[in-house]
Amino acid sequence: MLRGEESYEAELRAFRWNIPETYNIGVDVCDKWAASCPGDIALIHEHRDGTIRKFSFAQLRSESNRAANYFQRVGIKPGSRIAVLLAQSPETAISHIAAFKLGAVSVPLFALFGEEALEFRLKDSGASLLVTDAAGAAKIAALRDRLPDLQMVLVTGDPADAVGKVQSFNAAMSTEADTFEPMASKADDPAVIIYTSGTTGKPKGALHAHRVLLGHLPGVAMSHGGTITKGDVFWTPADWAWIGGLLDVLLPALHHGATVVSRRFDKFSAPAAFELMSRHGVTHVFLPPTALKMLRTERKPQAQWKLQLRSIASGGESLGVELLTWGREALGVTINEFYGQTECNMVVSSCANWFEARPGAIGRAALGHDVQVVSDDGVILPRGELGNIAVKSPDPVMFLGYWKNALATSEKFAGDFLITGDLGRMDADGFIHYVGRNDDVITSAGYRIGPGPIEDCLLGHPAVRLVAVVGLPDPERTEIVKACVVLADGFAPSHELTKELQNHVRTRLAAHEYPRVVEYMDSLPMTSTGKLIRRELRGR
Repeated sequence: MLRGEESYEAELRAFRWNIPETYNIGVDVCDKWAASCPGDIALIHEHRDGTIRKFSFAQLRSESNRAANYFQRVGIKPGSRIAVLLAQSPETAISHIAAFKLGAVSVPLFALFGEEALEFRLKDSGASLLVTDAAGAAKIAALRDRLPDLQMVLVTGDPADAVGKVQSFNAAMSTEADTFEPMASKADDPAVIIYTSGTTGKPKGALHAHRVLLGHLPGVAMSHGGTITKGDVFWTPADWAWIGGLLDVLLPALHHGATVVSRRFDKFSAPAAFELMSRHGVTHVFLPPTALKMLRTERKPQAQWKLQLRSIASGGESLGVELLTWGREALGVTINEFYGQTECNMVVSSCANWFEARPGAIGRAALGHDVQVVSDDGVILPRGELGNIAVKSPDPVMFLGYWKNALATSEKFAGDFLITGDLGRMDADGFIHYVGRNDDVITSAGYRIGPGPIEDCLLGHPAVRLVAVVGLPDPERTEIVKACVVLADGFAPSHELTKELQNHVRTRLAAHEYPRVVEYMDSLPMTSTGKLIRRELRGR
């Protein structure tokens, strides 16, 4: 754990991993606080209609114990898979914590998944029990006869609203005891399967052990200034079905005894996000860069809302100088960028309290993680050379492997390193400069061009509200740079503006990086958490 040193270098010298042989996530994030601080608030849930429910750690322990008892009574055993198809809600947290206590393996599923995505993940994981709501039950009803392993579907809310053969989650829990003896799990025992997005080929289930939470803690702390304490209030629009919501926010915050706010927006918007943060006194927030760009469109947010923000963490895409500058000027907070992926998350982070952010850099290796830039063969490259961002094995945050896919697991490694699939450079001081995904990098006339710096440059132009850069196939150059631009208020598409934007990049970055094609759009395709869906733009 971090020691509260005044510099990154001092923390690095003092840091030691402390991974106990016996460790259970459910006990760590819930039961330990229920024993010592039972009345402290663990969760604040805001419903769509504005009603608010608060759960103390004692209540969270009781409810998760009831769920664990019920799961056990209907045949769930250590190693069984429990799928959770819910948006942010108390039932989501309760189901995961109960699964951990029981020694089962939770399988978080995104509430907006369609039938095909759900069928693959439920069938592949072999989940025998599913917790969902009425909307999820309707999707599952059409698949049920194709899911032989799925024995039970529990529905939150009123089961009369659900379709198909289901049982009430609340009724099932109501008759169970609120005491339960958690399993004494080993730190290396399986705890959760989180499926990758499947942008290339079928989605793969990254199987993580209970130690994955401990592996996240140094990076999460760095991304929030180095310390997290009781009394902090966390929120993210990122769905808890993804590693960014579950293991970057919900579980680490509860580990520290902090409070987590949950709210599912039908559509992410800047005013709604600011109002929520103001209403609940949110101090720590994780926002993807595209969500930050949407917040940036609101003028003088501190004058409009009573904000108590002390820390903003962001990851998922390169942040850029423009957003860093906006964070300081508009919110009075230096945004800390972090980096990771489903298989090995939170391994790089900025930390403004310890070192100044560098333009184009995503930070330095999070404490405890050996992050390098390596060749395709896993050989460490000289500083400044472009290569694969990689993490040395073993590492507490690293996955156990892909579920039922030994070949894909072996292909993820080169020598002693897990290859992330992202390209970058490491400078002389150990800062890592992210260039982009292998499939995001644009190959043009022999140059390898990352979209991040171009997007950051264009955001510096007053006409640009949002922008995404992708490669467009070209017979001469292999690809050319295309910019998809959402204009700020008061600007209209024109040939003259296109030339101005092109010259803006040409003169500030490089002649070979300017967008040869500019398409003006009303909006960019985004996930419900405000993250850019770049592959949709490539497919246009």
